[in-house]
Amino acid sequence: MFRLRPLLNRNTITIFQLSLSPTPKCYPFLKPHPYPSSISLKCFSTTSHQQPFIISYLTNNCGFSPQAALKASKNLYFDTSQKPDSVIAFFRDHGFSLPQIHNIIGRIPNLLVCNPIKRVLPKFEFLAPKGASPSDIVTMVTRSPRFLRSSLENHIIPAFELVRRFFPSDRRAIVCVIACPSSIVDPRLEQNVNLLLEFGVSPSNIRYLLCTRTSILCSAILRKVMEEIKGLGFDPSKINFIVALLAERAVTKSQWDAKVDTLKTWGWSEDAISHAFKKDPCFMIRSTDKLNAVMSFWIRQLGWDPSPLLAFPILFGYSLEKRLIPRASVVQYLLSKGLMKNGASLATPFRISDELFLQRFVNCFEKEEASRLLRLYQGGC
Repeated sequence: MFRLRPLLNRNTITIFQLSLSPTPKCYPFLKPHPYPSSISLKCFSTTSHQQPFIISYLTNNCGFSPQAALKASKNLYFDTSQKPDSVIAFFRDHGFSLPQIHNIIGRIPNLLVCNPIKRVLPKFEFLAPKGASPSDIVTMVTRSPRFLRSSLENHIIPAFELVRRFFPSDRRAIVCVIACPSSIVDPRLEQNVNLLLEFGVSPSNIRYLLCTRTSILCSAILRKVMEEIKGLGFDPSKINFIVALLAERAVTKSQWDAKVDTLKTWGWSEDAISHAFKKDPCFMIRSTDKLNAVMSFWIRQLGWDPSPLLAFPILFGYSLEKRLIPRASVVQYLLSKGLMKNGASLATPFRISDELFLQRFVNCFEKEEASRLLRLYQGGC
């Protein structure tokens, strides 16, 4: 038996060669063979003489490497430059630069043989009335040429309508589409949005997720991750559930383990780390170096108990140079002079706004003392 592989290309004529093992021979007509040990059918296309022209066009006009041009040429057919020239001209007319066009064609070579008026223009025309400017469209398509492969009726319009449910206007929704065009046409988007609603995530928090990291909604393991986060005690109706989801997806397992190990070296138990994560999921997004630096400054340089960091892990998110060090200089002075109340929280001076910090810890003292504290604060900066 033998199988005929469908290698026929559009506008090509094929000639078949039948080869019998062990010595391949070419037969003009197929004749019965009683016991063929193996038969293979090969296809030679009369378009093979056009391949050098296509390769040359791709390398000279589209920025392809010779290897990439050879690979792409096997799935393209054109024997003059008229069609691909018209496609490139179409993109140029719509504000795309030559490097941007090369990027798009490099990822979707068959655009060169399409009718852009029928395949591409309707997608541009759909986006424009929704608030996308010409430059927005250029940015979106350049960022994700895959957008152009999607069906307008079957994917793009339904996906936009899905996203639009969570935004007050077309313009706000289109900003989301522009930011992540490949995610917006991912078939898992609708399924995962419905999953979030099923878990009890509010529409406003889904909008937050769409605005911050739409790609999470294309995850194949979203249900598993959400169940894990819910199991940690996060309420799906609260924003911290979404923040925890962002943190979980942003940090790889190896990165997570490295951060846990780092915190353990400072005496934190896994329960303590879990508690801090529940208080502020963002704290595990901080780099290992940042976690180490804050712990070292707080414990070694200041000589303070680390319990405020555990109670308020948001402190790990503040800049050492711009906030922690300048304010610590003031707090250390106040402590040394007995000017802070006994039992006062060490976390409070670092959590409040600059204006409130100056009001409560600097300017509230007599002029001379306030001037000294201001110099300490500014010197720390």
